Amino acid sequence: MNSMMLAQLMKDLQDPEIMREAQKMMNDPAFQAQMKKVTESPAFKQHMQAQQEILKDPKKVKELEKKMQEKLKEGNELLEKTKAERDAKEGVKKDDENENDVKSDQTEDEEEKKPAAKTEDEDEMPDIPNLNLN
Repeated sequence: MNSMMLAQLMKDLQDPEIMREAQKMMNDPAFQAQMKKVTESPAFKQHMQAQQEILKDPKKVKELEKKMQEKLKEGNELLEKTKAERDAKEGVKKDDENENDVKSDQTEDEEEKKPAAKTEDEDEMPDIPNLNLN
């Protein structure tokens, strides 16, 4: 898991709406059955046993906590940077839209007379599937 994903996860865990949806999912019998299969698998049991052994060592625990805090700080910085970049791009788009609104008001009559033409790029644009995981 990269640091930005970790930071987003920590923010999501503070979101009441996301936590309500998680609770609904965990109450679903199909989810419970799937989790039972996962937790009973030998690989899962082996992994959990190894993690418990690591957590018995106080030095390792402190080291892991320090590493987690560093990754969380790095992730939060990346999230902020990404948000700032997205906001800047949206600001540019809004400026372009405002300019286009003025231009479109001036040339609206001309455009109504022209038939809508599709460009090659529009025809070749693939459908993007909905990745909603809910």
